[in-house]
Amino acid sequence: MIGEAVWWITIVDATLVRHHPAAYDAVMAGHTPAGGQLIEETLAGLRFVRNRIGHEADLAEFIEPCAPGSSAGTGRITGWTWKPVPEPALASLPPRGQAWEMTRYRAYQAHLAGHSIGEIFGRAAEFLKLAAANVPSITDNSAHAAH
Repeated sequence: MIGEAVWWITIVDATLVRHHPAAYDAVMAGHTPAGGQLIEETLAGLRFVRNRIGHEADLAEFIEPCAPGSSAGTGRITGWTWKPVPEPALASLPPRGQAWEMTRYRAYQAHLAGHSIGEIFGRAAEFLKLAAANVPSITDNSAHAAH
């Protein structure tokens, strides 16, 4: 379930960035610089997870279930936490790819590791819902007039 959520969040993010950049940027601009950076780096951290699971890593390497009887999330999956992970081996990537993955890795370590699944997915979903709400509808005549 967590892997599926990571996949869909990153797909929705990529779709909004590529196909509706004005709506995406408008919602991002509505945040403080620190808030915008937190959202950007949260999404970058989730892209790091997406890129690693299934190929080089298992999702279990990224998540820590709550201890039985702990009050964190009352045993729910949303209370599980993202674990710190070792720096990835990136020698097989070209220099530009290495730089991109290291940026995503650092974002993961800074903004996901140690935080709950629910907190991270909530932050990402809140932003993506706002951005999607700003996308012009297919039936919006002003959107058709621009084409």
